[in-house]
Amino acid sequence: MHKLSDIFRKSIFFVLTGLVATGVLAQQKRKPGVTPDKPECLTRYVDPYIGTGFHGHVFLGANVPFGLVQLGPVNLSEGWDWCSGYHYSDSTIVGFSHTHLSGTGIGDLGDIAVMPVTGDVRFSKGNVEDPKSGFVSLFSHKEEKANPGYYSVRLKRYNIKAELTATARVGFHRYTFPQSDNAGFVIDLRQGIGWDLAKETYLEKVNDTTLAGYRFSSGWARDQRIWFKMIFSKPIKSFLVSDSTSAQTGDRFKGKFVFGRVSFATKPGEIVKVKVALSPVSVENAADNMNAEVPGWNFDKVAEAADTAWNKELSRALVHSDDPARLRTFYTALYHTMIAPSYFNDHNKDYLGTDKKVYKNASFNNLTTFSLWDTYRAAHPLFTILHGDKVNDMINTMLAIYQQQGKLPVWHLMGNETDCMVGNPGIIVVADAVMKGFKGFDSNLAFEAMKNSAMLDERGLKYVKRYGYIPADSTVESVAMGLEYAIADWGIAQVAKKLGKQQDFAYFDKRGRYYQNYFDKQAGFMRGRISDNEWRDPFNPFESIHGKNDYTEGNAWQYTWLVPQDPYGLIGLLGGEDRFLKKLDSLFTIKGDLGAHASPDISGLIGQYAHGNEPSHHIAYLYHYAGKPWRTADRVRYILDHLYTDKFDGLCGNEDVGQMSAWYVLSALGLYQVNPTNGVFVIGSPVMNDATLNVGEGKSFRISVKNNSVSNKYVQSIELNGKPYSKSYILYSDIVKGGTMSVVMGSKPSGWGTGRGDRPL
Repeated sequence: MHKLSDIFRKSIFFVLTGLVATGVLAQQKRKPGVTPDKPECLTRYVDPYIGTGFHGHVFLGANVPFGLVQLGPVNLSEGWDWCSGYHYSDSTIVGFSHTHLSGTGIGDLGDIAVMPVTGDVRFSKGNVEDPKSGFVSLFSHKEEKANPGYYSVRLKRYNIKAELTATARVGFHRYTFPQSDNAGFVIDLRQGIGWDLAKETYLEKVNDTTLAGYRFSSGWARDQRIWFKMIFSKPIKSFLVSDSTSAQTGDRFKGKFVFGRVSFATKPGEIVKVKVALSPVSVENAADNMNAEVPGWNFDKVAEAADTAWNKELSRALVHSDDPARLRTFYTALYHTMIAPSYFNDHNKDYLGTDKKVYKNASFNNLTTFSLWDTYRAAHPLFTILHGDKVNDMINTMLAIYQQQGKLPVWHLMGNETDCMVGNPGIIVVADAVMKGFKGFDSNLAFEAMKNSAMLDERGLKYVKRYGYIPADSTVESVAMGLEYAIADWGIAQVAKKLGKQQDFAYFDKRGRYYQNYFDKQAGFMRGRISDNEWRDPFNPFESIHGKNDYTEGNAWQYTWLVPQDPYGLIGLLGGEDRFLKKLDSLFTIKGDLGAHASPDISGLIGQYAHGNEPSHHIAYLYHYAGKPWRTADRVRYILDHLYTDKFDGLCGNEDVGQMSAWYVLSALGLYQVNPTNGVFVIGSPVMNDATLNVGEGKSFRISVKNNSVSNKYVQSIELNGKPYSKSYILYSDIVKGGTMSVVMGSKPSGWGTGRGDRPL
């Protein structure tokens, strides 16, 4: 790994200098603490570098909200911290790829890499110690810029300035070259990120300015297919293709690892632009995407449009804070929630299904990158508030996946089911949408999909149906898997009840309580049972053995709380409110050895609470259910203040495709949906002085917070639409009706929200 000795800890786009794209690089000053009431200004609060360091794994580059194209740099280095292709510690670039993941713990994608070069180079990434070994270049963060929809960097080796922007399906490049008789680009169809490995690639010179081709690869997603069309603003002088380190002439080449080289002469400061359109269907559709989205060559106009698109989406939440760092953290988090799910269709709505059939002119926008085990907890509940217009596309995509593969998605990527992680998270997301009253999909088909997905025999489900638990000696991560299934089953039960399916309700309501079968009353923890119904021994509640014990990326201390669908049942299991509270307090203070083989995902530790991993995300809010909302305030404020910062290493773990960021957005607003399918948002401890949420259909919901400060973290009283409101939660239906929630804060705990009738449903 090649590091810069002078790594900057601050992004060049911090609000203290106030950069906003007017063109791309215009600068304006802004006083801290001013309400960002002009939507065109909100991108100045976004710092895309947040999360590119430590284990955040976020994407850095140019894209638009939910866009298929995510165009950004790829470092030479590889490994877990390069799952997105880029890590802040690195100082090398081997190309600009058009697809990336953001925040994941597995690397994939990195399709269609373009690398500007001068002189002769080998068709290999190479290494910086031997420049002749390949086309890698060094860069410096001092000469790198990033803001939503725009990225630029100077490649030191070639003295080429690269600038990137994008639309939903087109990547737009602008390169400023030095004088050279042999300038041009390497087109790398071999390169992928992480597990991605090219299987078949094709590159063709269509004419003097146009290339086309495809890249089929296998990785985390086993059968990935991307077609592309690439147009240059400057005629190609020569074209070479290769499937190894030696090049050959010719207009087309098909092979496993195809490289291409286009060459031309350039004058000092000459600009060459490149447009690359993607399609999951065909080269012809890629060409149509380009004609529809970027028909011309005005780079600045496209960059401005990308900035406008981001501002429009960011303006769905207009917040006020006197702390500029808080604003940067909030709007960057909101930005990160809109990188995925991403479009996986063409401008005409054609898409490639999971069954590898082409579906023409679909009635919805097909999407991909469903990290559902992560995102069902906060990201999807946030979508139902701020992006109700996109929820129907998400659900229709999931239902189409069900029809094509026989079950709802688990972790879906580029038209492939990866079956990554445990449980049935797709069921949870669909159930939440049904229960919240979304109408843009077939609710009967939705129930069929949920029920049939839960009645399969795969991934431990046959044991759930047979025994009511998953034997630990039959299935790895059995406790985590079983607890997740119970959450999904509870959601199915609620939908069945809503649809009048009483027999299904009774069955799945029972399964939703199977979490009880993993609880050892004597030990006080959720733990593994073996086939003879005995507890697995030896048992250490601190120990984590990554991928090989009874918990997924966690231990018994962390998983014992994974009952968000029935917190009151969990309180009963733990012996009542007093014992529950004592153990919950202990979670945040107790120390213990995770063991030599602990999951690296167990990060952001406060005692045994692990905020860097999603199964912990609801836990701080459980105090509400025992009548202690001020303890929630203590925990949530600490997490907001210490585990999220506006620095490149400002995330305490994998960002996980928007989930870590969605937790911050909701919690900063003072809201969190503990039960992922009942539409009840617990009211925590808002840190924003004022927030106006665009909840759709011309309605807004305002959260006005008085006396808010670092010390004034406890809710004293609330009024909802001008009337006293004592409940410690608010219903989704009340939020999307629009209105105002006025919150008064204080420095000491109050009696607000503590009554039996005021605790969350």
